[in-house]
Amino acid sequence: MRSRRQQSIASRPAAAAAVRIDVRTDRTVYPVLIGPGLVSETPSLLAAEGLPGLPLTVSSRPVWRLQGRRLRSLAGGRRPVLIADGERAKTLSTVARLYDAFVAHGLDRSGAVVAFGGGVVGDVTGFAAATFLRGIRLVQIPTTLLAQVDSAIGGKTGVNLKAGKNLAGAFHAPSLVVCDPEVLSSLPPREFRAGLYEVLKYGVIASRPLFDRVTSRLDAILAHDPDELAFVVAECCRIKADVVTRDERESGPRRALNFGHTVGHALEAITRYRRFRHGEAVGYGLCAATHLSERRGLITHEEAQRIYAAVAQLGRLPPVRDLRTSDALDAIGHDKKTVAGRLHFVYARGIGATEIAADVTPNDLRAALSFLGLRA
Repeated sequence: MRSRRQQSIASRPAAAAAVRIDVRTDRTVYPVLIGPGLVSETPSLLAAEGLPGLPLTVSSRPVWRLQGRRLRSLAGGRRPVLIADGERAKTLSTVARLYDAFVAHGLDRSGAVVAFGGGVVGDVTGFAAATFLRGIRLVQIPTTLLAQVDSAIGGKTGVNLKAGKNLAGAFHAPSLVVCDPEVLSSLPPREFRAGLYEVLKYGVIASRPLFDRVTSRLDAILAHDPDELAFVVAECCRIKADVVTRDERESGPRRALNFGHTVGHALEAITRYRRFRHGEAVGYGLCAATHLSERRGLITHEEAQRIYAAVAQLGRLPPVRDLRTSDALDAIGHDKKTVAGRLHFVYARGIGATEIAADVTPNDLRAALSFLGLRA
């Protein structure tokens, strides 16, 4: 059940103080804290949750250069472990490097590691934490919009293989998630916009009011209006927490979170993670899934047009006309959402709800990819 605090978030016009959302799983409960200035309060937040006071921090060079001063009091003189940035760093070799750093810093099962960065840092550090000594405690401090509203919450960790995205991974719930909208001010415009595609996804799958608010107040959001950002992050976290509480390991309702990701992941894979930000690939995926939803009669033409327009509002996406449909179909065939040879595909049932089916055909997917502009 949702707490009164969770239920009240959607009606708040602004978040003047920190918001706490508890994520409940079969094995644990952990808090997601959302509020401006929270990163600088990390030492006291760790103490309040009974976590060790000097955890090892993992970050990327760009993030640490821009935001590291906020965590200096947490490090206690201990240098962070800095990894490369971007999807190409999501590899088993990066995880092996983290293992070596964990050993060198003397981490044991009573220790903890802090992932301070975007989705890549969170995924890689989370996977290393899940598998080092069969699991050590993890704190997620996401510094991108996409990570704050999605990847830092829910316990999914993983790295990419040549065959596809996130094919090696583990479920490992964090002990604490700290979302501070202030750190988003240093994001490049393209990176910030990339996160908004994921926000649109939440609106389509679970909240028409969120979808309407983002599309009607986009200028304020792009200007980093603190009230709008606080609302957007908190509302997305509420939706994610609710879904994860009902289905931690993606056996049912959690699959709805993959709306737009089947095609999005394929586009990332066939371009070797060099052309798209993850959110941009999801933007294409939203359009593909919406197109198939309309063909299936689950969404009206007018609603589909609203989704296409919302994606277009965020700016021009990287081109896809040089990409081959056959390559994308092959990548989709390796997607981890394929179970017993059947792909579980997420459709939109209007704006605000979804339907999951396992009867999508190659011809359906070919039509969606053609709609996006990929060549035969």
